[in-house]
Order: sequence, then structure tokens, then C-alpha cells
Amino acid sequence: MRQITAIVKESKWTQTEAAQRCGVTQLRINDLLRGWVSRLSLDALVNIATAMGREVHFELQAA
Repeated sequence: MRQITAIVKESKWTQTEAAQRCGVTQLRINDLLRGWVSRLSLDALVNIATAMGREVHFELQAA
């Protein structure tokens, strides 16, 4: 989530531009930029990152 936010800010995209590039609504990008994790599913974050041309990797560790 932090990396996606950084990409949006570094690219100097408006929320509307970021939403169009990622195929989501501006409200979804707003939630992401505000750090409202509970409003975004893992699936949504993966889709947004993929739309930005990024690869997503997961690592699970034993507790």
C-alpha cells in the first residue's frame, strides 16, 4: 500500500488520473492515499499494483 501511494505521488498523478490508470474509482484511490486499509481488500491492492505495471510477491512466515 505504501509503495502504491509512493508511485502515485512520485508520478504526480491526480487522484482521478491514478484511478483511470488503475481501473478503479477516484474514491478507491482516495481511500488508498489516506491509508484506510480496512476499505481495501488485498485483491484490490494487487489489481491496482498490477495495473501500474508492478509485480506483487507475497511471503508468509510462521508465527
